[in-house]
Amino acid sequence: MTPAPRRRRLPRALAVIIPVGAALALSTGSSSGDLRSQIDANKSAAAALRTEIARDSQRISATTGGLNEARARLAGLQHDLNAREDQLRSVQTALVAARDRLVYLENRMHQATQALAANLVAEYEGSRPDLVSVILDAHGFSDLLEQVSFMQRVGKQDAQIVSNTRTARAEVSREANRLVTLEQRDRVLTGQILAQRNHVAALQAALQAQQLSALGARSRASSKLSDVNGRLHTLEAKLAADAAAAARAAATQSSGTTGSTRVGGLAINTGGMVQPPPGAPAAVAQVIAAGNAIATLPYVWGGGHGSFHASGYDCSGSVSYALAAAGLLSSPLDSTGFESWGEPGPGKWITVYANAGHAFMVVAGWRFDTVALAEGGTRWSQTMTSTAGFVARHPAGL
Repeated sequence: MTPAPRRRRLPRALAVIIPVGAALALSTGSSSGDLRSQIDANKSAAAALRTEIARDSQRISATTGGLNEARARLAGLQHDLNAREDQLRSVQTALVAARDRLVYLENRMHQATQALAANLVAEYEGSRPDLVSVILDAHGFSDLLEQVSFMQRVGKQDAQIVSNTRTARAEVSREANRLVTLEQRDRVLTGQILAQRNHVAALQAALQAQQLSALGARSRASSKLSDVNGRLHTLEAKLAADAAAAARAAATQSSGTTGSTRVGGLAINTGGMVQPPPGAPAAVAQVIAAGNAIATLPYVWGGGHGSFHASGYDCSGSVSYALAAAGLLSSPLDSTGFESWGEPGPGKWITVYANAGHAFMVVAGWRFDTVALAEGGTRWSQTMTSTAGFVARHPAGL
């Protein structure tokens, strides 16, 4: 914060001047400050809602991934279910065939039992002759052979009937056991299929409920964000209107015939000061109006750092005062502090140049610099000085 070169002594009236920026702060600062507080609060709420929406979107994305994975798993389970159902149908088909076979064998055993019983009855009732009787009663050798052959056939038939009956009974027993096994397997497969279906249904319902919850939360947050953005738009429009009104009032005060206005009973010369160009943002007009208010005040080392209201300002103090009037700074900075203030590089409307020893700014093409006091009696100058060795910073958006 290097002092400016010594300048001629100011008139006594100016030595006790109170900056007109104080009047601007009193007339517009309170209302704009309230608006800015509301805007900041709404911006914080909007940021929180955006964070919440992003978090819900991540949940939805994760749920979508889970649903895709679940769908793939469901497809695999459905494939297994189809295979189990095919196997179940095969078992049921085998079960029907086994039942048919069982009925057939039971009928066959019944028939064999009846045939054996009929032969036994016939043998008992017919007084079946023995081999000696057949030989004695035979009428010749041919008749004897025929009688013996008949007896042998009857014996074989009875033996076959007995064998068939035993075989049928064994087959019936085996088929009955196989039938029981198939029935048990059928019940197990049916239970497994039902359990898998229940698991699939529960998994799908849980994932869908989770995604619906996240979608609902994001929708509610988006609705709130829309409301907050609407309030922000209204507040910013009102702030811009108030700033424009303040700029017009300041221009009206500085265009009087005497080129002066009164603040706190003291006359302050504002004639010939910088006017904001057409289309300039409200913040730029406020910075220029505040700069006009202190443009002719003397250079005072450390002025404007203990309080924004002072009888004189140093380089960084005057820059701090003008920026604070537009709500771009909350407390005074020294020249070193301005090296890291705001955004890097020159701005469209406002650029602050700072290093360890000095700070000045350029607003809408006008240089606002305590050094300019020695050049033309005001801190404003249309000439540009070298910026070598300075860091350029600017307020966001300006």
